[in-house]
Amino acid sequence: MSNNAENSTKPIGDIKTSVELFCGIGGFRIAADTVGITTLWANDISPKACQVYRSRFGEPLKEGDIHAFIGDIPLHDMLSGGFPCQPFSSAGKKLGIHDPRGTLFQAIVQVIERQSPKFFVLENVKRLLSMEKGCHFATIIMALSRIGYRVEWRLLNAMNFGLAQNRQRIVIVGIKEFRSEVTSILAPELDLRSLCDQELESVHNQKLWLPLERHEERFPSWGIAQGDKFVSFDLPLFSESKPMVLLSDILQKDVPIQFDFTDSMESRLAQNDDVCRFVGGVEILGNQAGGARMGYTVFGTRGVAPTLTASTSRHYERYKIDELFRRLTNIEYARLQGFPDDHCSEVSVYDQYSLFGNAVPPPLVEWVLRRLQSERSAIPAPTTLQLPLLLGEITQ
Repeated sequence: MSNNAENSTKPIGDIKTSVELFCGIGGFRIAADTVGITTLWANDISPKACQVYRSRFGEPLKEGDIHAFIGDIPLHDMLSGGFPCQPFSSAGKKLGIHDPRGTLFQAIVQVIERQSPKFFVLENVKRLLSMEKGCHFATIIMALSRIGYRVEWRLLNAMNFGLAQNRQRIVIVGIKEFRSEVTSILAPELDLRSLCDQELESVHNQKLWLPLERHEERFPSWGIAQGDKFVSFDLPLFSESKPMVLLSDILQKDVPIQFDFTDSMESRLAQNDDVCRFVGGVEILGNQAGGARMGYTVFGTRGVAPTLTASTSRHYERYKIDELFRRLTNIEYARLQGFPDDHCSEVSVYDQYSLFGNAVPPPLVEWVLRRLQSERSAIPAPTTLQLPLLLGEITQ
């Protein structure tokens, strides 16, 4: 087993350059710039996202379908991207679960196979862990681990990185050259100590890892995979969480009247049921149909904002701010995601909502990149010997 005192913090590799796929408005780019990683090449298919990205960062940026540019991508140390989550076809049997050929995710696999970067960092929505009863995520992890990477994932929340938003996202990292002992990038040692002795033993002993085909209907919030096998558990603790920031802390002052819907709320409020409770840190004052009609929900500001999305229906949510009922402004969306206020100023206010809602928060990615650059956590040793496991090893 690893020596915790020696391995708790060690450099794992030098990251000087990166390529950003599905770059959107540049959430990964801001984080990479902050930690001193040079972005050599970026791509997105959305004209408006590219307009923002180009205005903020200039070239190199290739606009269009990623499949048209795979042969043009330069060598790089790290690949990053918040890839679109297309359903995989069940017709193919290439990976034994589902076949990702022809999907946008497969473009990522192609680039990694061609360029063999030292690291990759990918981001996606929380429901990826349970889509198609876990088959979708199993396909992704198997495709990445089978091409020579040790893969680790973790469910992270923007709330823990100084942002006033309950936004849970899966981050997947891959390491090309890894040591034989199992270490963690996405779980500080204090977080791993929340595991019981038997769970810690399972992480240390790769003979106890399960084939990816034997996944459950939902993958746990943290795990590591190599080849066709994995180990995973839910980690209840995030020890490096920043102090909580509330929605009231980031609100604009002197908001233009175009965002005020107080008068039109009178008839709607008469139809709403009072809720007045916090759900996931979000203050819900009232809604219709038990919350099924999200556009009719009224939120307070004593908690955090609900997850921002790219859906235009979210424009119609209302927040009770002082004595007014209004929607959040585009600038408040920027702040909730960790972008500068004017980041998307080149496009219309209407378009800014979906662009910010579809972005990855730079502070969340920055934490991941700093861990990837310089830290790895040793897996704590069990405090007591696991007799059944040891007997099993002796008899093998």
